[in-house]
Amino acid sequence: MIDSITELLQKISLGEDSTVEFKQKLENRMRNSFADEVAAFANSWGGVIVVGVSDEKTIVGIPSSRIDETEKIVAEVCNDSINPMVRIITEKFRVDEKVILKVEVPRSLFVHKSPNGYFIRQGSSKRDMPPDMLARLMQERSQARNIPFDHQAVPLTQISSLNEQLYSRFIYFQEQESTESVLMKRHLLAKENGNTRATVAGVLMCCDSPEEFLADSYICAVHYGGEYKDANYQIDAKDIYGSLDKQIMDALNFVVINSRVSARKKIGREDYPQYSVRAIFEAIVNAVVHRDYSKHGVKIRLFMFSDRLEIYSPGGLVNALTVDRMIYNQRARNELLARLLSEVKLKDRVSNQVARSSFMDRRGEGVGIIIRESCELSGKMPLYNLIGDELCLTIYPAPLER
Repeated sequence: MIDSITELLQKISLGEDSTVEFKQKLENRMRNSFADEVAAFANSWGGVIVVGVSDEKTIVGIPSSRIDETEKIVAEVCNDSINPMVRIITEKFRVDEKVILKVEVPRSLFVHKSPNGYFIRQGSSKRDMPPDMLARLMQERSQARNIPFDHQAVPLTQISSLNEQLYSRFIYFQEQESTESVLMKRHLLAKENGNTRATVAGVLMCCDSPEEFLADSYICAVHYGGEYKDANYQIDAKDIYGSLDKQIMDALNFVVINSRVSARKKIGREDYPQYSVRAIFEAIVNAVVHRDYSKHGVKIRLFMFSDRLEIYSPGGLVNALTVDRMIYNQRARNELLARLLSEVKLKDRVSNQVARSSFMDRRGEGVGIIIRESCELSGKMPLYNLIGDELCLTIYPAPLER
């Protein structure tokens, strides 16, 4: 946005506009108004706030005793005073022995509410968004937009945000094509205001730590010893990070490790698991690929209890799909993610266990497999329920035998 001290000084000399705001100082009592300014930029096309510059374009600087405290206030405001949080970049500059702080606010994928409401940047100041503008903005930045959410450019990313080993799984070179060109064709990169950014799908499939750019894009897994959520009876817990295919495998392993196995002794010992590995695999894949990644502040949760397993996936059903029609109809919220996961091959051991060569088959068989495999093992029908704006799948274990 502003890449050098020379460019920054030029912008300061020209004064505030729709992309630049000055703050002479930043103190605790100014947190709410500062949050409004940050949210206004994030709701618009992004911008830069320069702390240590007066409205008259004079560089007054930040006292050395206040530099760290000022940067701390900025971080806390963006994390705690704006919903959803806003990711920013801070950078200190020294000009004529005076220190100023540049706060870069990228255009956001979301609509942000600050302490005093919803704001947008117009000219050199923020403005309250009237209801009709707020509704349009929410529609533009929601699942209803013309460009699917998993194709959207993610602020603060670039091609170097992606792991070459991960994205090489999806690129097929033609003569004289660059890596960037191929990644653009696969929608792992996108152009935004002249900048090359990673897309939502690119971050989720090709980034070692997607949660750094898309908060809550991980799985929270907990195993309880009883039938209720109670920390006193928690047996195991793990936050599962990484690319989506890694999350799927780590979540599957969590269930396998925490499942009990019964044995039947006839001529030889036979072990019988509580849950069908194939059913659990399909359930986790469906939760990961069909969740609504545009929703902030929620994540996939996997809970194991003594009498059931529950998987919560953020986002309701898409395209008028209903719970009772899920086994018959296929609806994909994230077509690009589904396509990419269908190209990632499973290791032979896992492939044999789940009767599949890749993570997705894209034939809409997953719900049927979950129901049949679970019923055969436990004798009880898995349950799908819409709870608020989340889809919850409950799978019951096979009875333990001695």
